[in-house]
Amino acid sequence: MSEDTILLSHGGGGRAARSLIQEVIAPIFDNPELERLEDASRISGAGEKMVMTQDSYVVSPLFFPGGDIGRLAVSGTVNDILTTGARPVALSAGLILEEGLSIDLLKRVLLSMKQAADSVPVPIITGDTKVVERGRGDGIYISTSGVGVLDSGTFLTPRRIEEGDLVLINGPIGSHEAAIIAARNEFSLDVEVLSDCAPLAGLMKSVLEAVPETRFARDPTRGGVGAILNEVVESTGYGITLEESAIPVEKPVNSLCELLGMDPLLMANEGKMVVVVPDGAAERCLEAMRSVPEGVLAAVIGRVHEGKPRLTIMTEYGTRRVVTMPKGDQLPRIC
Repeated sequence: MSEDTILLSHGGGGRAARSLIQEVIAPIFDNPELERLEDASRISGAGEKMVMTQDSYVVSPLFFPGGDIGRLAVSGTVNDILTTGARPVALSAGLILEEGLSIDLLKRVLLSMKQAADSVPVPIITGDTKVVERGRGDGIYISTSGVGVLDSGTFLTPRRIEEGDLVLINGPIGSHEAAIIAARNEFSLDVEVLSDCAPLAGLMKSVLEAVPETRFARDPTRGGVGAILNEVVESTGYGITLEESAIPVEKPVNSLCELLGMDPLLMANEGKMVVVVPDGAAERCLEAMRSVPEGVLAAVIGRVHEGKPRLTIMTEYGTRRVVTMPKGDQLPRIC
């Protein structure tokens, strides 16, 4: 790393964050599961049937259109377990509370966590609470861990991806980051944009039952679709080409991007899943996604191919551009 201190970009899910993990964190712990840089890892000694994940949430503001920090914490951790092909079985929750936080506000957050967990369903079985001095905690931070079971025994990973596979997503991208922008009053939108924040257990259950040969799944949170697909091309050596006209983006989000110079491919999502399947399974996967509320606008957006390992997009004008790994967040503190 070229930096001597931590920057906001190190928490952005882009190249700076990846460098911090690869060059500083992973080498110290020296663990092959950690070095794979998956959203969740298998638990050694559990017959490779158990997976575990960990995440922390520092979103600002705590409540935003379509969600809040509690729903976000459960959804994000559940979805990280789902990316491996596992079924969530238990969560833990650590609360870091700031002195002066309203008890009523805390109850709202906890009820939101329970509602999200009940919808999976998955129990929150343990946790911890700490309090910091006024002015040092931004209200509330939440740290969650999750454990899942690989019922089929198949661990989804980029290493399963092959040439000719198709890339799908379960709906419009960029809505979560747009909702955070609106909640911070940084930009006025004529049409309300809601965060897509949601646990996707029903979606992934439907997909894996219909397409057991699914290769890979990843929820495109910080750094968006562009970041995770750049990680795929780096780890597999394949190229991926996206079709701009096929990528679903809600009109208000697209308008916001045009006005602010943002790229929806790099915007955070909290209720989306990128799935890679064999070409012949794409229609089954689409049908499975569209059979649940979180996937009614699912689409095939790209293809894996031989050639230079880079992510490119075929624009609506017939030109091709390279989508590079973002250096950091387009917007900080989004999850």
